Amino acid sequence: MPPRFVPLSDVAEMLSISASQAYALVRSGELRAIKVGGRGQWRVETSEIESYIQRSYKATANYLEEERRQERAKADGNG
Repeated sequence: MPPRFVPLSDVAEMLSISASQAYALVRSGELRAIKVGGRGQWRVETSEIESYIQRSYKATANYLEEERRQERAKADGNG
């Protein structure tokens, strides 16, 4: 059975980013996490990682659509 919660180092590996970038995602609120234990170690629920990925796909699609819209407007002389 896969773990329900993973440390930020695993999140970083899963997303192919640095540990500091994973921590920044948590600090910004883009990726929900909890602090556990006496030393306050960060843990992220695997379902939260999947939700973050889906939100990122949607944000990227919206960004690309806006880019295409601006390119069309420039081509039509409206930009």
